[in-house]
Amino acid sequence: MQPINEEAAVRPLVRGILKGSLQQIRHIAAVRPAGAQGLVADVYGRAHREFGVIAPPLALHSPAPEVLAASWMLLRETLLVEGHVGRAAKEAVATAVSQANECPYCVEVHQAKLDTLPDADAAAHQALSDWARTSADATGGRRALPADAAGAPEIYGVAVTFHYLNRMVRLFLPDSPVPDAAPRAGRAPVMRMVARAMRPDTGTTVRAGDSLDLLPQAPLPQDLAWAESSPHVAGALARAVAAVDTCAERWIPEPVRELVRAELAVHDGVAPGPSRVWLQVALEGLPTGQLPAARLALLIALAPYQLTDADIEDFRAVHDSDRELVELASWAALTAAVRIGARFPVPGPTASAAR
Repeated sequence: MQPINEEAAVRPLVRGILKGSLQQIRHIAAVRPAGAQGLVADVYGRAHREFGVIAPPLALHSPAPEVLAASWMLLRETLLVEGHVGRAAKEAVATAVSQANECPYCVEVHQAKLDTLPDADAAAHQALSDWARTSADATGGRRALPADAAGAPEIYGVAVTFHYLNRMVRLFLPDSPVPDAAPRAGRAPVMRMVARAMRPDTGTTVRAGDSLDLLPQAPLPQDLAWAESSPHVAGALARAVAAVDTCAERWIPEPVRELVRAELAVHDGVAPGPSRVWLQVALEGLPTGQLPAARLALLIALAPYQLTDADIEDFRAVHDSDRELVELASWAALTAAVRIGARFPVPGPTASAAR
């Protein structure tokens, strides 16, 4: 009897995961590719060509088209474009940031992708992972980066992107892209095959800056000055932050936005602890109608592990549209990620290489 090929045995499960992946998204109804129009259709088409799949962490943004474009721009220009830093080093950073944020979905996906890539410099990648795991710490993020000056904006950009995406994924996706019913022994080959599907179409080149036309030009936030030497990373960060901020300013009350910024400053972007006492104190004095949005935004920004379905239900009782939930979550998550990125030191010309 011929031995069963491991990957052939799990191929039907992989096809099912890729075909039905958007059904994993919770709390909102993601736009399906067949029904996508306008900016959503444009982003979906680019993602399929340049990433191989319309991944749930991207599609969960689809009820808010500008936010979807911002998230794709961040992911593409920092992780997918290979400039001074190779894809394996970037996947090592993405995986380590996701480990630090306790985002098992992102850890599983990006560790699997990393495992499919040649690791030309394991020691350098380990050093990057060690830095990335402490990048949200009050002191860790201020440590010198083990990379050269030219590559630092790309590495920093990946870190900011995944401090953002981890918060969104924890809210909208389960702990794993593999269904709970899948055999434990089959999970590793399933994820390897899923990871191999995450690649550009044959003949497609992911060129730096090609996504920047999706959103209007905007100034780079002063806190992210380390990106200036990489035009495509700086452009993606600037446009994404401006687009998400603009969406938030349309309807999120100014007191709510000011409260989130103030609490991020107080805690320096670091999770405040296992209880929710800090949250009760922070919300004191806000009008009743603003409490659900403020509570949800603070939890996403500072303590996504403390989120409950009740927090989301309270928000939806006041703001019932999927677009508002995505815009609030995106603004809180990106504001927190930028706060973390503000600690990253502008690299000097003598830093050691880590490609």
